Amino acid sequence: MSDTFDYIVVGAGSSGCVVANRLSEDAGTRVLLLEAGPRDTNPWLHIPVGYYRTIFDERISWGYETEPVPECGNRRIKWPRGKVLGGCSAINGLVYMRGQSQDYDHWRQLGNAGWGYDDVLPYFRRSERQSRGADDYHGGDGMLGVSDVPRHPLCEAWISAAEQAGIARNDDFNGAVQEGVGYFQLTTWNGRRSSTAVAFLRPARNRANLAVETEAMALEVILEGRRAVGIRYRQGGQVKEARARGEVILSGGAINSPQLLQLSGIGSSDLLRTHGVKVVHHLPGVGENLQDHYQIRSVYECTRPWTVNDEVRNPLLKVKAGLQWLTSRSGPLTVGAGHVGLFARTRPELESPDIQFHFIRFSAERPGEGLHPFSGFTASVCQLRPESRGHIRIRSTDPLEKPEIQPNYLDTQVDRQTMLDGMKLARKIIAQPAIAPIVRREVYPGPSVETDGDLLQYVREAGTTIFHPSCTCKMGRDAMAVVDDRLRVHGIERLRVADASIMPTVVSGNTNAGCIMIGEKCADMLREDARRSQAA
Repeated sequence: MSDTFDYIVVGAGSSGCVVANRLSEDAGTRVLLLEAGPRDTNPWLHIPVGYYRTIFDERISWGYETEPVPECGNRRIKWPRGKVLGGCSAINGLVYMRGQSQDYDHWRQLGNAGWGYDDVLPYFRRSERQSRGADDYHGGDGMLGVSDVPRHPLCEAWISAAEQAGIARNDDFNGAVQEGVGYFQLTTWNGRRSSTAVAFLRPARNRANLAVETEAMALEVILEGRRAVGIRYRQGGQVKEARARGEVILSGGAINSPQLLQLSGIGSSDLLRTHGVKVVHHLPGVGENLQDHYQIRSVYECTRPWTVNDEVRNPLLKVKAGLQWLTSRSGPLTVGAGHVGLFARTRPELESPDIQFHFIRFSAERPGEGLHPFSGFTASVCQLRPESRGHIRIRSTDPLEKPEIQPNYLDTQVDRQTMLDGMKLARKIIAQPAIAPIVRREVYPGPSVETDGDLLQYVREAGTTIFHPSCTCKMGRDAMAVVDDRLRVHGIERLRVADASIMPTVVSGNTNAGCIMIGEKCADMLREDARRSQAA
């Protein structure tokens, strides 16, 4: 069976929900949005702290895992990605972070016209409903809720300690400058998660011209020669086809979008032939250039019962937290995967910060697992602009077989040294008088880890992803570019990619806000190109 639409969007995640909303604003444009996962009915998807329960739940997360990473003790590292309406925006840590203006200016300098900071800022502002109101950097009446994190004595102590260590206070990482220490803002509104499914898709669901199909696993892009004409997908045990009069937009993310291109015969001819895929178009950059932020956590025991660990252990406080959220949408259940942020330069000659800290009022042995039985808090650090490059590659012609993921973390000396310097800064901050009296002990890496060699070994053995894979269908003009600056796949007509995979280089911070911006800009370009085509 098949049906025909003007546009087909594959993937209802951070970018796809935005594209589908904006395209369907025109009542005369028929849009199909396909999502491999279910609807976002799980209540934990809407409680901010619920990501701790959902991020590794394979009913709503893809449950990917890397290949053994050579520089990380040949460990396999879990890579959760959203498989539900809202995608990763439904299960992420909620931090609203755009990156640095220099990130986007660099994209433009690489030859991507229209992607400089001045070009993309209007799209960030358009999508944002900022709790502080609108200004030159923020929007006040957009769809995406962005709210402040409540102040807390433990957070204030860490901020003061960072200031004593020489880091300036910054109350808006998405304003004039990113560098400094201060509270994060989260994608929440009135104490609820503002995923793209809630913010962008829900207001559009009743539009007669928008069809949303869940549990619909894309199998391949239907191609006639080198023109995309539709999508073949599996739903409810049936293989179905949907045809596009206009264009097909892949918004599956940094793993699924290159995987689908490869399964459709678009990618490295050697890779495709190895797995018996008919080569439609040799495009060697598909799945290459993989970049991600690698993080390492420092965990501390607190001398005061100020942590979420304490609130969860105490049955009365646990009940109180639930009642707080139910009655006033406030309290511990509104926290994200970061209360306080810090951006700093590890070398004075750098133009902008190259490391980011997430300070969190709880601790656990591993992300997504039960909290420690003591009063614990965490300060994790990641390198913002890694030099290491990895890849995403299919293993067979089976769309259900998870692809090969190799991030090659810590593959360069710069990457290793930057992580080491980040660990040293964490210890410098924790030794300051503003916070030292309320720290009982350093749990991880622990006092026995003293030398640079010991610290680097800890980074290798205990580091993990901070969940920002990107750049596997990079935008550009070089031989390894996959899309042009209008997000059109090189060499294929009527096929675009709009998600984190198109980033030429990963943004310096959390990626969700950037993906939403990409969705906004893609929708505008699609509408502009459609008008030009009609006028011609």
